[in-house]
Amino acid sequence: MKNNKKNFYITTPIYYASGDIHIGHTYCCTVADSIARYKRLSGYNVRFMTGSDEHGQKIAEKAKNANKTPKEFVDLMVNNFKKVWKTMDISYDYFVRTTDENHVKCVQKVFSKLLKEGIIYLGEYKGWYCTPDETFWSDSQVVVENGIHYCPDCHREVKYTSEPCYFFKTSLFVDKLLKFYKENPKFCPQDKINEMVNTFIKNGLEDLCITRTSFTWGVQVKEDPKHVVYVWIDALLNYVSALGLYTDDETLLNTFWSKDSEIIQLAGRDITRFHVIYWPMLLFALNLRLPDRVLIHGLLVTRSGVKLGKSLGNAPSPYPLVERYSVDALRYYLVREMNFMQDGTFTPTQFIDRYNADLANNYGNLINRTLSMINKYFDGVIPSVDENNIKNKLTKTLLKETKEKAKTYFTLMDDYNLTLAIATAMEIFDLGNKYIDSIAPWDLAKNNKLDELKESLYYPLELIRIGSILLQVVIPNKASTALDLINTKKEYRTFDSIDKLYSLSKTKIKDITPLFPRLKKEDEIKFLTDLIDKK
Repeated sequence: MKNNKKNFYITTPIYYASGDIHIGHTYCCTVADSIARYKRLSGYNVRFMTGSDEHGQKIAEKAKNANKTPKEFVDLMVNNFKKVWKTMDISYDYFVRTTDENHVKCVQKVFSKLLKEGIIYLGEYKGWYCTPDETFWSDSQVVVENGIHYCPDCHREVKYTSEPCYFFKTSLFVDKLLKFYKENPKFCPQDKINEMVNTFIKNGLEDLCITRTSFTWGVQVKEDPKHVVYVWIDALLNYVSALGLYTDDETLLNTFWSKDSEIIQLAGRDITRFHVIYWPMLLFALNLRLPDRVLIHGLLVTRSGVKLGKSLGNAPSPYPLVERYSVDALRYYLVREMNFMQDGTFTPTQFIDRYNADLANNYGNLINRTLSMINKYFDGVIPSVDENNIKNKLTKTLLKETKEKAKTYFTLMDDYNLTLAIATAMEIFDLGNKYIDSIAPWDLAKNNKLDELKESLYYPLELIRIGSILLQVVIPNKASTALDLINTKKEYRTFDSIDKLYSLSKTKIKDITPLFPRLKKEDEIKFLTDLIDKK
C-alpha cells in the first residue's frame, strides 16, 4: 500500500446540464468518489472535483422550450445535480460550473493568449454538426444510411453547417503528443491510444473548430464578440479553472496541478478523443503538465447495446433505487458489477443477484451469524482470547489468507482496478463464512469446548473489521455501521490498523441490525422491471 502523503487531484467529466442525472452519471461519480476515499484513507491530501457543463446550443434550445433563460435553466439543473450527489454520498471538494465568473475569465484569457501566439486563428468551418453531442464531424466520420447523415457516437441525424469560426492548430502538437504517448504508457489504456491514433491522428488530424456564431449562449470571445467559445474547449478548461488558473490566487493550481501531485482524470469512452487528444494538446499550448492517467470507463448500456442517456430518456433515476435498497447497495453494484474498462448493463436480475450474493448472503450473513452466536453463547459480550496462542490451525490459516487478500486489495486499488479490488475485499467475508461452517461453533458449544468456541467467534469479528475497513471506500455508511456493531474505535478503522490485531475482547456488541436484508427475487425483479419500463 502506498502512503506517500502527497497531493492527489481527481476529476470526473463535468456533466452536461441539459437534463437530470441518471444512474449512468452516478456510475462515473461513484467510481471517482471511491478512489478519492481510498486516497484519503491512504494519507493523501485529496482534491476531488466534479461539476456541470452549462453552455452550448442544445442548452439554449432546452431553456427556450422550458420558457426559461439559459441561466435559469442551468441553475435548476445544477440544483438537481447537487441533490443527487448528496444522496449518493459523493464526497467532492469542489463543484465547478462553466458559468462561474472565474471560469469564464479563465477561458477568455486562455483564448486571448493562444490567439496572440498564433495557436488559434480565424477561418471557416464546413461540415456536419451533432447538436445533442455538441460535436463536429467530417465527411469521412459521419455514418450515411439511405442518404441521411448520422452521428457516429449517438447515431442521431447531423446537420451540415458552414460558418466562420476560430480554429486551434492541432498540427503544432501532434508529434509532441505521439512522443508523450510512447513515453507514458500508463497515461491511457493502450487500446484507447491505438484507437485515437488510427482513427483520428494517422490520416491527418484536422485543426479543431473552437468557436460558434450561430448561437450566443457561451463564453464570449473578447477580441471578436460575435463568437462564443465552442463548448468542448470551454468544458475542458474547467479542470484547471477550478484550481484558479489565471486568477490572483493560484495556490490550488500550484498544489494540485504540480509535479508533486498525482493527477487522475475519469472520462467515458464516448468522450475519449477530447480527453486524450485535444486536452493534452491544450495543456501543451499552455505549458502545463499533463495528467498522470486518464481512466477511460465504459458506459451503462441496454441489453441491446444502446447507451443509457438523458436525450434518449432510457435511464432510470437513482432515487427509487436508493430509497428501496439503500445508497450503499447501488454504489456497491455500480463499482462491483461493472468492469471499469468495459460497458456494463443494469438489469433487474443482475442487480438482485449481486445484492443477494455479496451483500446479503456473504457480508451481511457473516455479521448476523457471528453476532447472533456471541449473543447466544456469551450474552452479547465479545469473548477474550489469547492472541499469542491460537489453538486451531484453521484459525491461523484464516488470518494468513485474510492478510493476503488485504494485500492484493491494496495492489489493485493502487492500480485503479476497483472492480477486482472490491471483489477481493468481499472474498474476506467468504473466508469467514467457510471458516464458521468448517469449525462449527455450535458443536463446540454443545461439547463444552469453551476456549475453542471463543476463538471460533472472536476471529470472524476481526475479519468483519478488516473487510469493512476496505469496503469503506464504496459502502461508507454500511461499513461504518458494521464497525459500530463490534465497537471498533476510530484508530482501528484505518488502513494502517489492518496489520495489527485489535483487541475487541470484553466489549458488548450493539443490537444486531441486518445491514442488507435478503431480497425476494421475484418481487424485486418486478419492481425494477416496472421502473426501467417507465423509461
